[in-house]
Amino acid sequence: MALGMLISGVTACGLDIPKEVHSSFETITVKKQDVTIPLKFSAKLKGQTDVTISPQVSGQLMQICVREGQQVKKGQTLFVIDSRNAQLELEAAQANLQAAMAQENSAKLEYESNKNLYEKNIVSSYMLSNSENSYKQAKASVAQARASVSRAKVNLGFCTVSAPVTGVIGEIPVRPGDQVSPGTQLTMVSGNTNMDAEFSVTEALIEASVSSGATQADKAKYMAELPAVIFLMKNGTEYPHKGRITSLTGVVDAATGSLGAKATFPNPDGHLFSGVQGTVVLPMNEKDVMLVPQVAVVKLQNKQQVYKVKADSTATAVEVTTFDIGNGEDFAITSGLNVGDRIVTVGANNVQEGQRVLY
Repeated sequence: MALGMLISGVTACGLDIPKEVHSSFETITVKKQDVTIPLKFSAKLKGQTDVTISPQVSGQLMQICVREGQQVKKGQTLFVIDSRNAQLELEAAQANLQAAMAQENSAKLEYESNKNLYEKNIVSSYMLSNSENSYKQAKASVAQARASVSRAKVNLGFCTVSAPVTGVIGEIPVRPGDQVSPGTQLTMVSGNTNMDAEFSVTEALIEASVSSGATQADKAKYMAELPAVIFLMKNGTEYPHKGRITSLTGVVDAATGSLGAKATFPNPDGHLFSGVQGTVVLPMNEKDVMLVPQVAVVKLQNKQQVYKVKADSTATAVEVTTFDIGNGEDFAITSGLNVGDRIVTVGANNVQEGQRVLY
């Protein structure tokens, strides 16, 4: 009766009797599966046909016909250099050609006349030979004068500087009125129809698929079988056109142990520019990879561990090595676990060594 009154009194005072609470955790069984791992490499873009524009003649820069960053087509006029001297040289060369042609006609008439007279034994063979040589010399002078005219026309054409490729105009360090010469850099045209993303890959990555004794044809086949790659801008935006790996250098950098590589991306809209930095993403398909949720991995200083559930339902810490597969959810396990092991996932941060795990 007293015990009953005590319990009634406690209840009346609003106090709860403590109850035993069992913590429960989510677990999974480790298994292997096929997965696509996005390998990421820092890259820098470069036009496949970046061309430095310099004049072929000296003179005063009269006109700049483009602006920095402008998209231009092959053959489009970029700069105009003072052509007055070149025009005068052309006119002089043409006048010399007319004079040489007149001299050739005179020499031809004299040679033909002497030839007729020689056949009638009126002039000597010496006079015939002299007139023939004069005619040949006159013809050579005409050919030389024609070459001078052609050269003058070329120099006149050089006064108009055109785009050698389709692309984008880079920095223009000159201004109208500047004196320019063949050593002056006017600008650079980045041929951006196709863009190369230059990056480095580890030697181990290549050796995993290509043996050390592989021929160039074997490497070309390996590159052809690689999946298409993605280019990510610095702000995380994905470029809409995919590219292909088109080059792997055959020399390993002794300092970094890496190989130079290039991935080529089409650039039909001109949205990519030389010098832009970003990330090349190569999606590699891997078979039989052990994956665990990232929440299952507990980081302690420089170690990683998961809690493995033993046969008696208690948890024990197991050190593992992992690598991030890039999906934001899972880690791939490279050591520390076996297929069929059961591990704690949700709640792993709260597990105590030897604690009973209910599942």
